[in-house]
Amino acid sequence: MSDDQYYQRDQQHGYGQGHGQGYGSEPHAQQQYGQQHYQQQHYQEPANTQDAQTWQGQTWDTQYQPQVQHQQQPHHQQPHPQQVAAETAYLPQQSGAYPLPPETPAPAPEPVPAAPAATPAPDSYSAPTTMGNARITDAQRARAEGRSPIIPPGAQPAGLTAVLALLLAGGAAVGPYALLVPLVILQAVTAAGWFRLNGMWPARQGIALAFAGALVADVAVLAVDDEYALPAILGSLGAWVLLTVVLQLRSYAGADERMQGLMATVASASLAIIATGNLAAAPDAVVVGALAVAAATVARALPLPGPASIVVALAAGAGAGILAGGLTDIGGQGALLGLGAGVCALIGLRVASYDYPSRFVHMTAGVALPLTVAVPAIYVLGRALA
Repeated sequence: MSDDQYYQRDQQHGYGQGHGQGYGSEPHAQQQYGQQHYQQQHYQEPANTQDAQTWQGQTWDTQYQPQVQHQQQPHHQQPHPQQVAAETAYLPQQSGAYPLPPETPAPAPEPVPAAPAATPAPDSYSAPTTMGNARITDAQRARAEGRSPIIPPGAQPAGLTAVLALLLAGGAAVGPYALLVPLVILQAVTAAGWFRLNGMWPARQGIALAFAGALVADVAVLAVDDEYALPAILGSLGAWVLLTVVLQLRSYAGADERMQGLMATVASASLAIIATGNLAAAPDAVVVGALAVAAATVARALPLPGPASIVVALAAGAGAGILAGGLTDIGGQGALLGLGAGVCALIGLRVASYDYPSRFVHMTAGVALPLTVAVPAIYVLGRALA
């Protein structure tokens, strides 16, 4: 077929007439015709649809979305190339990409100011814990701030000490079995307060072991004559120390924890058993010593400067010894006994004020230690002065 015959066939079918282009535009018209025919076959729109979005271009720019009007044509009819060229003639030339809008960084959230921690008052005490040293104690806070970790128990424990001392004095004046009731209370408070003073809580087994040793010592003293009372106390103390060592050897705890538990249990049991000396001492000496401890403890709780408070407390102990000695056979020598008991009471208060002071420690060790520490002085001075 010659070139003239090709040209006549193209004129009959309308090729080359779009945009005034001749024979050289045939591939472009065929490509547009094929794309339009594919869109009509695969994307049949509903009858009411008039607008459609096209994504033609060299970028993913979503700001430019031209609206294209499509005319519904039967599926079996094919559009003419001239119609395809006329519908797509208005599309802009994609000469370049549209720039994306600038991305603005999201503003950083403003930090929320933390609420200030509540600072306890200087004279207040936080609640005691039951799971060991899980919080910072007042003594640790005092060390961190450069202050003294010594916090005296205060007036309320001093009042309880005075009440317990009066009960001991009254029981001693009545008889050993009447003395046994307040003595058992003193031994129980001593055992519990010493463990808490060392930061070991809960320590039910250690407290029960120390308290059991005190009860055994009480029974041993009551079962023997007065001249054998001291050996009964020392025998009970030695037996309980040996029992404590054996029990700690069976423990599966670490070496440091086992040693700490051993020392705390031995000390607690020793103090509780030493309190049994009230049964072994002379009844008059117990009366004078208990009243002297009560007076010295209450005077120490008065709001006075440190040295003046100590002097006033010792003077109150000696004065109470003189008054109580006048009511007993000790007489004026009760001043010496009261002074010795007062010194021991101040030592017990000092121990209860150190290292791990808290309200629970003050209500246990702060109440019991002044009376317990004074027992050796009451026993020795009572035997010497009677």
